[in-house]
Parts: sequence; structure tokens; C-alpha cells
Amino acid sequence: MSETPLLEVTDLQKHFPVHAGLLRRQVAAVKAVDGVSFSVGKGETLGLVGESGCGKTTTGRMIMKLLEPTGGSIKFEGRDITKLSQGGMRPLRRDIQMIFQDPYSSLNPRKTVGSIVSAPFALQKIETPNGTKKAVQELLELVGLNPEHYNRYPHEFSGGQRQRIGIARTLALRPKLIVADEPVSALDVSIQAQVVNLLEDLQNELGLTYVVIAHDLSVVRHISDRVGVMYLGRMVEVADQADLYVRPMHPYTIALLSAVPIPDPSARKERERIRLTGDVPSPLNPPPGCHFHTRCWKAQDICKTQQPPLLEIKRGHQVACHFPENADS
Repeated sequence: MSETPLLEVTDLQKHFPVHAGLLRRQVAAVKAVDGVSFSVGKGETLGLVGESGCGKTTTGRMIMKLLEPTGGSIKFEGRDITKLSQGGMRPLRRDIQMIFQDPYSSLNPRKTVGSIVSAPFALQKIETPNGTKKAVQELLELVGLNPEHYNRYPHEFSGGQRQRIGIARTLALRPKLIVADEPVSALDVSIQAQVVNLLEDLQNELGLTYVVIAHDLSVVRHISDRVGVMYLGRMVEVADQADLYVRPMHPYTIALLSAVPIPDPSARKERERIRLTGDVPSPLNPPPGCHFHTRCWKAQDICKTQQPPLLEIKRGHQVACHFPENADS
């Protein structure tokens, strides 16, 4: 990892106000993201995982400045972009792009593939050496589509092909950072591996940096260099992919990994399936102390009152837990 991270997020917060009454006074706030910190080096892939509602998509949208943070800071290439206006962000849109979750709703059905993929050139007023059509056809070829499909419409393509069109549009301006929000969750399982492999190949070829948001731990394992685990708006564990999957430290991570299917029946018998009791608490009224203590089998009195800080227990492995597992291994 380079000395200066490409992306550095510090104590990022997003609280959505809840209003009530005739005067629409704020009575509470939904703490969707509540103090998240991480960094991503150039050419690296960071996976953000967690259950639905943990705040990972909100984090991704704040990185893109599609949502304004309530607190904290976002630095890109050492420059603080937290307070930048939409106008101030426009030049940076060349360097920071997003792949959206749903390939069906993220493409305009009334526009051809050519006009969809060429839109970034027009918005950023970029002249292409051999004309826009040639540039778009090269992008389509780069993502494994037929360049002759330039004049077709999105409804003529499958879900996997539509996601490739979305990826081609994202790559048009040769961005440095791509935030991929559940890039394969809406696709058929047989197509998911193809798109994940495509993202890896593009990273190697173009030197891209990814923040991949997903709930599927097997997808994250395949594509990520490091993984951050989120629970109820907070980061509970960050580690190298290999270390996290072999020696998880936070009880929540251990529970998540115990639910990942194992193809080998003999290995399946050896692993204990951890079933968490109770529901995920509401981000409108999260429990005090460690947010996970209401469902944790290791919880003690200190967990109910003191929030554990995200500390580096061993080199490159951070965990927010008073009683981490595998800390000595």
C-alpha cells in the first residue's frame, strides 16, 4: 500500500433527522453511519460487508458525495473533499466513479448503448482522439461486449450484459477510484463470477482502485485485498482478506463467516454454525456501549456501557471488541 492513501475516511457520520408534529420539529436521528474510519491505497480493493441496514451503501454514497456527511472527513489523494459543493466536485467526477447495484434501473431505456456510454465525454466536455463512436466501441470491447452493439437499446441485453454496459460507462473517463455498490447482487449466480472476474481483469489492466460494497462474503473474498466489516453504522473489524477469513476476531464477523456455504461436506461438519439471537437493533435507537452486545454470546457488563475503539490488535488487523477471538494466534 502506498504511503499516502488514495482515499482516507475519518470518523465519517451520517445522521438522518426524524421530524414529527405540526411544526416538523426534529425529535430523533437515524444514525445510519456513526463514526466510520478506513483508508484505501492506490491499486487496492477494499470490501465493505455487513447485513442490510448496516450503513455500507450510505458510506459509499458519501464517498461519491451523493450524500452530504453529517460529520467526519473524506480525503482523496490527500485533498479534503468533505465540504466541496456539487460544482466543486464536478472536475473530480473524472477520478471518482460508481457502479450501481441494479443494471435494469441504472440505464436509461430510451437511450442507445452508444449515447449511454458516451455521456461522460459530453458532460466533462472531453474530445476523444478518433471520435466518440470509436472510443465507445473500444470501451464495449474492453468489457467483453460486441462493439457493433453501439446502436442497440438496454432492453435488448441480459442483466449481465447491462452491468457490463454500466461498467463501460464508468470506465469512460479512466477514473482512479471506483465505488461498486453490490455490483453483482442483482445478477444470476452463473453470471456473477464473470462480472467479478471482469472487474479484477480491468483493475490489473488499468490500475484501478475499488471500494466494493457487498453482503455476499464469498464475492468479497474473491475480489478484495482488505475487508471492512460494518455493524449498525460502525466499523467492527478491518483486516487483510486472508487474515480475516482464517482468523476473524470480532464475534459478529465469526457469526457472518459461519453462515457462508461450504461445498465440501466433510469440512462442513467440522464448522459450527453460529445463529445470532434477536433482531438487529434499530439505528434510530441503537444500544449503548458496543452495538453488538444485545446479540453477542461473549458480552459482559463493560460491553453494555463502553464503546470499544477500533484498535490494531496485530499488524494490519483492527477490531472493535473488548473480548476479541483469535487475538493470540
